[in-house]
Amino acid sequence: MIEYQLYTEDDFMQAYQAYKNTVFGIALNYTKNKEDANDILQEVFTKFYLSDKTFNCEEHKKAWLIRVTVNACKKHLLSSWWKRTVPLDNTIPFENEADFALIEAVMSLPRSYRIVVHLYYYEGYKISEIADLLDDKESTIKVRLMRARKKLKHKLKEDWKDE
Repeated sequence: MIEYQLYTEDDFMQAYQAYKNTVFGIALNYTKNKEDANDILQEVFTKFYLSDKTFNCEEHKKAWLIRVTVNACKKHLLSSWWKRTVPLDNTIPFENEADFALIEAVMSLPRSYRIVVHLYYYEGYKISEIADLLDDKESTIKVRLMRARKKLKHKLKEDWKDE
């Protein structure tokens, strides 16, 4: 019988409160669907709760959660079930129009650009750290970030011209 080192409820809740938005944001960037992102959030924290992993520091724990999230998203997107689904229109409510326009522009980017933008701007990771998390070269991450900025600049300029 396999024994798991389960985290105490307090440890788990502390990690959940600290990193749920990060995990959800990454999952939403990959799936573009709130329900799938919530499923991935649940899967990631279940793995965390049941893991026997010990962490050196909070940054190590956060990096582990991000890596598990990215892997869960990739696995989800490769599933045959996902390939046969049709996306529903599920908009996310925003308090002001500018936030909505920015998120809509980011979500219109290709997946490889969305995740880099999210990790760089919303999570505050450096390019080298993103490269480690996504298991890519730094130059690849720099190019993706540059191209994403260019696309966002073009998209947001178009949106402002239309008003």
